[in-house]
Amino acid sequence: MPETVFEVDTDAPPDEQPDPIVNRWHPDIPPAATVEPGEKFRMEFLDWTGGQVNNDDSANDIRDMELDPNHHLSGPIAVEGAEPGDMLVVDVLDLGPFPDHEWGFTGIFDLENGGGFLTDHFPEARKTIWDLNGVITESRHIEDVRFPGCAHPGLLGTAPSHELLEEWNERERALIERGPDAETAVNHETREDVPPLALPPEPNGVLLGGMDDDEAEDAAEEAARTIPPRENAGNCDIKNLGRGSRVYLPVYVDGGKITTGDLHFSQGDGEITFCGAIEMAGWMDLQVDVMKNGMEKMNADYPLFKPGYMDPDFSSYVVFEGYSVDEDGTQHYKNANVGMRRACLNAIDYMTNFGYTREQGYFILSTAPVESRLAGVVDLPNTCVTVSVPQEIFEFDIDPDTLEDGSGADDRGEVAKTS
Repeated sequence: MPETVFEVDTDAPPDEQPDPIVNRWHPDIPPAATVEPGEKFRMEFLDWTGGQVNNDDSANDIRDMELDPNHHLSGPIAVEGAEPGDMLVVDVLDLGPFPDHEWGFTGIFDLENGGGFLTDHFPEARKTIWDLNGVITESRHIEDVRFPGCAHPGLLGTAPSHELLEEWNERERALIERGPDAETAVNHETREDVPPLALPPEPNGVLLGGMDDDEAEDAAEEAARTIPPRENAGNCDIKNLGRGSRVYLPVYVDGGKITTGDLHFSQGDGEITFCGAIEMAGWMDLQVDVMKNGMEKMNADYPLFKPGYMDPDFSSYVVFEGYSVDEDGTQHYKNANVGMRRACLNAIDYMTNFGYTREQGYFILSTAPVESRLAGVVDLPNTCVTVSVPQEIFEFDIDPDTLEDGSGADDRGEVAKTS
């Protein structure tokens, strides 16, 4: 087994971990460990919330979650000899849940606390708990669904330079100042459901690893949130970035300083409920090498990856289409975001034919290995988006050719609600 270079304790709070947790991007966070090029090593992880979610049948923990500290990540890990302009070549060797923690969770966040992709349709907090049995998962909250997961780290990236960090903060502040326009609004009459357009630096709940207190106080004012993906990769939530994958990460500071976490047992394309994968605490084995002058050699100042060979192999899908026309009939110009919404809503409505609630359908799209595509982008005025749901994840037939009147469909259980 590879040496463990970052340890966590799932029974301890985030600020009392064996190795200090990180929840922001900043170039001056000191490495928790240094590895040699080509060395194999293991890292351990809290779930992304730092243990705020319980294995129970109440969604109160989702409703009441403190979001400012998230994500709770492990690292940074420096790679000996890596310098700005290099590329780190990162191989994901293996990952999984801890043996004594074989469960995960998925949440729909409340409108008043985070929201999600379809917040206007699902404004209240909900939760599902998933049992993780080897490569298979199933949930007591969504009956008759069982599938192999596509386990992967939701977040993997290198530290930004001071210059890149300043660029991130400047451009995201400019976006916030411009404010929402008609294309970002969900409710076009009141705009009450428009989430923040970006999340500026937030000192509340900041964790900067082993940085000393005086330095951390200043750094917290500029350290970037880990929520969006950026030039350093970061929170990409790519479900195919699992076992056997290779990731090329640009190096902006000495050592590269890899930070990673937000482990997912499975996820559908888009992770649409926001806390939308099957989130888990666990471990991951990595091997990292250095491509000297890799950014120049590859003519790339951005991350690339090659997927592994361990994705589930489904053969039958029901495919739902969406276009750039929202639910109230407003026509948008080639808006893929609207198209994705409509495709997801169509799939959710279809699953109610079989006894699932709309919340259960939302969770299924977010967690199962659902495939989403930009099917057509050239035909004015609509962009066509598809959402493909694998039929094999259901323990009964959902094929449209055999669809009967859903009025007598079985009761498929219920997701966890708030009290």
